[in-house]
Amino acid sequence: MADPREKGKDQEEDIEGATPAEQLVEACRRGNTDLLQEIISNVGDEEKAAVLLNETKTVLGNYLYHEAALRGNYEVIDMLLDQDGFECDPISKREGDTPLHSAIRYINSLPHPLSSHNSEFASSLLSMMLEAGSDARIRNQGGLTPAQLCDPSDTESKRLLTDAIDVGMGAGDYIVDDTDLADIVDDGDAGSGSDSDFDPEEYRREKKRRGAGKVVNGAPF
Repeated sequence: MADPREKGKDQEEDIEGATPAEQLVEACRRGNTDLLQEIISNVGDEEKAAVLLNETKTVLGNYLYHEAALRGNYEVIDMLLDQDGFECDPISKREGDTPLHSAIRYINSLPHPLSSHNSEFASSLLSMMLEAGSDARIRNQGGLTPAQLCDPSDTESKRLLTDAIDVGMGAGDYIVDDTDLADIVDDGDAGSGSDSDFDPEEYRREKKRRGAGKVVNGAPF
């Protein structure tokens, strides 16, 4: 029987022999914040670090933010969003997903209905992404917003996303439902990346005004 310590050693050697871009992908996939910080520090220049973080992709066309969001790696996402010039809405090649879509795909993979712990984790993850500037109005190639991708039983995640759409559209206090969502973004007007005009500051102010509950970080189980 193979020694698991040898497997771990092989994985470390693979990472050490990889390019910075390959190491970044692995760091985001595995939730390795130490490796991520090491690579960012080695770049030295903030602008160059932002370019590396924004342009690194997998062979399938996912950006680093997608890789972390698809696995619910909260700490990695938090670190990425702290970097000056980091792009909040990169579009994946295969599905046309934003990282918010990817986060919902991860949340959908958890046992449903969500436990109270997992629900709090999902709320914390989505709130962090929205407050950093991720735009909940962007549709993927299937024509779906992140809210429309939510598991039907996950009403809290859907509420957070539709609240963000509400704020982004300057629509007042109501919460939009699926029928409203269909009219939010016309086929030719779907936002992407830097084209988005979603205002995270306005979202934070509105969230505070509505008395949003305490958000907690904790890995799901």
